[in-house]
Amino acid sequence: QVQLVESGGGLVQPGGSLKLSCAASGRFISMSVMRWYRQAPGKQRELVAAITSGGSTDYADSVKGRFTISRGNAKNTVYLQMNSLKPDDTAVYYCNAEYRTPIVASTWGQGTQVTVSS
Repeated sequence: QVQLVESGGGLVQPGGSLKLSCAASGRFISMSVMRWYRQAPGKQRELVAAITSGGSTDYADSVKGRFTISRGNAKNTVYLQMNSLKPDDTAVYYCNAEYRTPIVASTWGQGTQVTVSS
């Protein structure tokens, strides 16, 4: 079974930065797409950013130019560098990954809280 563990959340002032990390562990052959989602109170979970195993990236319009998604050298870790944070970025951030065991499956992390407030 594959597990994802997120870290790096916290409280930051508007305009500040945070870097989230998500590490995968367990038995798998490869990780394909890794994604960051977020869910604010009273709102639906939304896709923030995604990165393929080849390094192609995609971002929600609301974070383009401010957030950067990347993967570690071992390809089983994904990062989200968040700059110029706004109060609207406040949410629980979740990591999601697709992997092969060899069947294709998907799993979620437990989430990490990001609060942007003065």
